[in-house]
Amino acid sequence: MNYQLPEEEVKQYVTEYFADNSKEKLVYHDIRHTETVVAAAKEIASHYQLSEHDYFIVVTAAWFHDMGYCSAGTGILHELRSAGLADSFLKGKSVDETTIIAIESCVLATKMPQNPHTLLEKIVCDADLFHLGTNNFAKHNKQIRKEYQAMKNIHVSKDEWRKGTIQLLQSHQYHTDYCRALLSKAKQANLEKLVHKQISGSPSPLESSLGVFPQNRNGNDKEHNVIKKEEKPSRGIETMFRITVTNHQRLSDMADKKANIMITVNSIIISVVIGLVIRKLETTPYLVIPTMLLLIGSASAVVFSILATRPKIPDGYFSPEQLSNKTANLLFFGNFYKMDYEQYYDGMQKVMADGEFLYASLIRDIHSQGKVLGNKYQLLRISYTIFMYTLIIAIIAFSIAFMLI
Repeated sequence: MNYQLPEEEVKQYVTEYFADNSKEKLVYHDIRHTETVVAAAKEIASHYQLSEHDYFIVVTAAWFHDMGYCSAGTGILHELRSAGLADSFLKGKSVDETTIIAIESCVLATKMPQNPHTLLEKIVCDADLFHLGTNNFAKHNKQIRKEYQAMKNIHVSKDEWRKGTIQLLQSHQYHTDYCRALLSKAKQANLEKLVHKQISGSPSPLESSLGVFPQNRNGNDKEHNVIKKEEKPSRGIETMFRITVTNHQRLSDMADKKANIMITVNSIIISVVIGLVIRKLETTPYLVIPTMLLLIGSASAVVFSILATRPKIPDGYFSPEQLSNKTANLLFFGNFYKMDYEQYYDGMQKVMADGEFLYASLIRDIHSQGKVLGNKYQLLRISYTIFMYTLIIAIIAFSIAFMLI
């Protein structure tokens, strides 16, 4: 099924629903918030390379997850109302029951406290609270307070609201590895600011160490911007390393699966040919050439697939010279698995104590993974190419053989 059209219909329906039913008091849970959550859900889903079906589930759940606020308000029923709206709309679009149930589960999983079970539910939950780890957190937090007061028709002091927000940040954990790597540091910074404002109203040590000062304190906004810009690369570099390693691992798993498919298919072909065809070659000599072509091609494809998955392990040692020259890669088990724990421990201490050595090791490890991946995919390409041309040539050869009988 092509899910692109249903996704556009979902977007149009939700947008029109908010336009017709949204309340003025909903200054946070409006269509803008929904669009932000959808964008976050797409970002996380793209990282995990979801199938078209699972991607549709995540994005649709993100569109519907807060529609219940238009009728149920800020109470605990808004998730149920949102799930009900999704159920009614999707059944009218002939979406299968299994997909609808998965979407409803993702919507219901956003209920606080969140307790998602599947990856899709975790993605939607993290997208819903994506703002906790962004620079826009303070702005969104003010909007939520304003909306809560308006909907409940009560006044909540800043100190009381800040205390509740601190409890939320302290108890919350992102559910996906992607969001933990990308957002945890900024979320902790947001928590630090709230805690120190709650205690003394003064800038937190984190703010001071980063040079973050409001303009009305010293007026030096230029210094604030310069130091803040210097802080960002470190976080960005760490995130880049995490994402790159994760992507390499995923690509390696994909390569192994592709190789396994090729080995399985060609093994079946070889078994069938040997079991059914070869014993009849004496009475059907015109099939000898096509049969041999098929066997040789299938065997060659299997060989290259095996070469793609065959592990290559180094000698398992690193020398003191490599350690002193900062050329040893202690992040790959093949370089230390035969060494004593004490030697490896001393080596890792040197790596962790030297930022340049640490980043060099990470870069070297990623480069090594890339070379292994490149070799795997080259061998797989050869294997699949051989298999493709073998099938074409074998079919042609069998056709000619039967025509010349």
